[in-house]
Amino acid sequence: MTRRTGGVGGGGDSSPGRGRRFTFEGEAAGRGARDRWGMTTRATRTGGTTYATRPPTCGPGSSRPGAVGRVLQVAALAATVPYLCLKGAWLAGSRIGIPDGSVLLEPGVFFKVANAVTLVMDSAVIVLVLVLTRPWGVRVPSWLLTVPVFIATGLLVPIVVAFPAQRLMGALGLGPDAAARAAKEPFLHPWVFDVVYSGFIVQAIALTGLFVPYARRRWGRRWQGVLGERLPSPTGVVAGAAAATAVAVAAVELSWAFGGTAGLSASQIAQYDPQTGAVFATHAMCALVAGAGAVTLARGGARRARVVLAVAWAGAAAAACWGLWLLIGAWGATGPGEAVTTAMLLTYTAQMVTGLLAAAVLVRFLASRRTG
Repeated sequence: MTRRTGGVGGGGDSSPGRGRRFTFEGEAAGRGARDRWGMTTRATRTGGTTYATRPPTCGPGSSRPGAVGRVLQVAALAATVPYLCLKGAWLAGSRIGIPDGSVLLEPGVFFKVANAVTLVMDSAVIVLVLVLTRPWGVRVPSWLLTVPVFIATGLLVPIVVAFPAQRLMGALGLGPDAAARAAKEPFLHPWVFDVVYSGFIVQAIALTGLFVPYARRRWGRRWQGVLGERLPSPTGVVAGAAAATAVAVAAVELSWAFGGTAGLSASQIAQYDPQTGAVFATHAMCALVAGAGAVTLARGGARRARVVLAVAWAGAAAAACWGLWLLIGAWGATGPGEAVTTAMLLTYTAQMVTGLLAAAVLVRFLASRRTG
């Protein structure tokens, strides 16, 4: 995706914002797991509400990945190769995929640091795959696993949504017109985006397929049954703030998505095309999902907890991570065609705050469902 400072570009380009066994050891452990969870469905009380919960079918690590798990493992690892090779080549001084006149060729440390950081970030996918598929992975502290997974979710979800939409729009003749193409400065050859973002989509699918069964075994009781009791009032205030900022962010981003110019720089206005609009619309959607998810979690009720948790997790992660990513990209914008307005900075900040507030509600909800 070729949107620059305000686009989903944290992957195929060199800078953010341009264009981001489970096996019980022995029978004793198996008996312990059965003693803990029992052999049948039981009722668990959360707050004042009792909801049905099934014990995990087996403890964390009760079986190694089956055939599907092994395929997902290989796919996730293989999908990191193109990106890691490109980043390594750029750090070594190669110009592969970089056209003449690109801002990436300008002297300075920003892009070198950005390349090194994003190389480490994608390398973390390899570590995540190992944690999710090796026996020792269940001993990793919860926060040390969930934080990287939250970040990965946030950076990948908008790419999974927006990049296929952009390619479909291009196939239908809804790409940039001649004026928009002329206004865009050289950045990366188109094939770089196709290769890298396709790899990111594979990573997203594979990591989801590995993480969900792992999380079900390790923390499944946390999302069984319905939402239950309303969370305490302070959490409701946080959820309301998340919803309010989400609406404000979405209003601005949607206006930009449909061709509005208020708050954009002259270069952004000149470079606008329907594919760029798809990126703005994706960010707006993620912010709204984060706000709605936070409010739903705080209110409680009879909705299935796992569905609301999944939606809130994805929205909060996308809003928080891409808001921060775009702010970092704005900080590194130096060229005349990369001007960033105050309105853009405020929007990115509000986008990040929306995600963080929604994440706080999500953490409070999960903490309320501890059963000992």
